[in-house]
Amino acid sequence: MSLQFETIDFIAGDGMKLNLKHVVNHTNTAKKGPILLVHGAGVRANIFSAPVETTFVEYLVNNGYDVWLENWRASIDMEPNLWTLDQAAVYDHPYAVNKIIEITGAQTIKAVIHCQGSTSFMMSAVAGLIPKVDVILANAVSLHLIVPRLSKLKIDYVSKILQRLTPYVDPQWGRNPPHLLAKAVRMYVHLTHRECKNTVCRHSSFTYGVGKPTLWRHENLNEQTHDWLSDEFGFLPTKFYTQLGNSVGSGHLQSVDNFDELPQDFVTATPKTDARFIFFSGKLNNTFLPESQIKTFEHFDKIKPNFHSLNIIENYGHLCMFMGKDAHKDVFPKMLEELDKS
Repeated sequence: MSLQFETIDFIAGDGMKLNLKHVVNHTNTAKKGPILLVHGAGVRANIFSAPVETTFVEYLVNNGYDVWLENWRASIDMEPNLWTLDQAAVYDHPYAVNKIIEITGAQTIKAVIHCQGSTSFMMSAVAGLIPKVDVILANAVSLHLIVPRLSKLKIDYVSKILQRLTPYVDPQWGRNPPHLLAKAVRMYVHLTHRECKNTVCRHSSFTYGVGKPTLWRHENLNEQTHDWLSDEFGFLPTKFYTQLGNSVGSGHLQSVDNFDELPQDFVTATPKTDARFIFFSGKLNNTFLPESQIKTFEHFDKIKPNFHSLNIIENYGHLCMFMGKDAHKDVFPKMLEELDKS
């Protein structure tokens, strides 16, 4: 299926120029209303359109949704910047949602959020900044951040060294290291990650956690997707590891920028949202362990029992939930069923 996209610019709350990618639907079949997809860190909206038989975007369009994709400040389509989750929560996501509401005239929209797009969007939701979003499907991680023990050690020690040496790390160093530090990291990754020949894939594992690979299961990717992802990963500010470390250390999301709009602790704060939350995780997720989503589901289920839902998908990891060659059979139908419930 060949989809056409239009790019719609919007201005974030601090003046940064961001954009939405909107699927142009000439057949007027989007009867279920707008749905917003929010990518993770160091990628872009394109991550939901891997070269597979049926992409997640196509699947939603085929099933009646008006699909919008947000390029927030962590997108590699933006200029490198020292973003935080707080900035995205206050400045990006509320303005993206408002732009969609303004254009479509919809009363409410739904959202599918992934990784750090999920954590920051959840911050917006809990703080009451996106009241027009009434259904939120969060993949991989949301309020609770639980990682493998080795990942925590890496965040606590290796990331602090990197912060002293460079403002950014970049999986593209695997293809073209621009300076001495990048060359040293490339050599280290070459020696320690022998799981495949794709240097960006291997550097992504170094950048985002532990595992060989970290972000997906190789057996879930077709060869074309494995090649394609070399262009889909870029800069990540090392400053982000401070917020990540604080949150992993406490077990749940922590603010760092002291915005009045955000609570300091997102678990003890009373959620200022009526949204229904749908939590997904791959059972083999080695970036954020499935317990992350289980704990967040339990947290919301205590607040409003039997309203939210949890889905743990066998044989899937972190990002192959959207990029897997068989995700259109194994994952997407379960997501659609949950989204269609309300």
